[in-house]
Amino acid sequence: MKAAFTSWSGGKDCCLACYRALSSGLDVRYLINMVGESGKRSYSHGLSSSILEAQAQAIGISLIQQRTGRDNYEESFKGLLSSLKKEGVGDGVFGDIDLDVHREWVERVCTDAAITPHLPLWGQKQEKILEEFIDLGFIAIVVAARAELFGREWLGCKVDREFIRELKNLSKSKKITPCGEAGEYHTLVIDGPIFKKRLEVVRSRRILRDSRWFLSISAAVPRDKRS
Repeated sequence: MKAAFTSWSGGKDCCLACYRALSSGLDVRYLINMVGESGKRSYSHGLSSSILEAQAQAIGISLIQQRTGRDNYEESFKGLLSSLKKEGVGDGVFGDIDLDVHREWVERVCTDAAITPHLPLWGQKQEKILEEFIDLGFIAIVVAARAELFGREWLGCKVDREFIRELKNLSKSKKITPCGEAGEYHTLVIDGPIFKKRLEVVRSRRILRDSRWFLSISAAVPRDKRS
């Protein structure tokens, strides 16, 4: 069984990619996440590092968080991949769907580190991806959204069939991709088939920062799943 990592944001796409990788026989040993230089928040989605650690505990896969800055992001990422390669991890899983620039970057950094990249969602219809995610029993909530597209009431919304319907209605007047592949919104997965426990959000608040709404989660804990 091939040892692998999943590039991890905590959101639905990387989570579904990880599920598919596990289902295909890859041994996903690590979730890797880039955090800011302070180490307090994820670099991409601004989630608290401690919340992502609690999520990883609920899943049961080790989380590696690598500090980085804007100017040395790629160097830091490749350094982390090289370290994993030395541990025998030769495959990487990514949740990218259709942005060519992202795929080109993934393939370049993986080639430099002698890692085989896997993009199990690539080229698929975004609405079908959302439907599969929901039908598999995953549960995610919206934790960030661009303020010019979404109101604060979207924060904390569960990604379900009603979410898809409301997103379609909003998309009639605003340019929004179903999975938010262009950064329109981000999610946090709190339960699903790869989770050994569910992640319960205990305390949070809505804030507006840099023209984006954020669900600032200050406390979340893994709980036993309800029977």
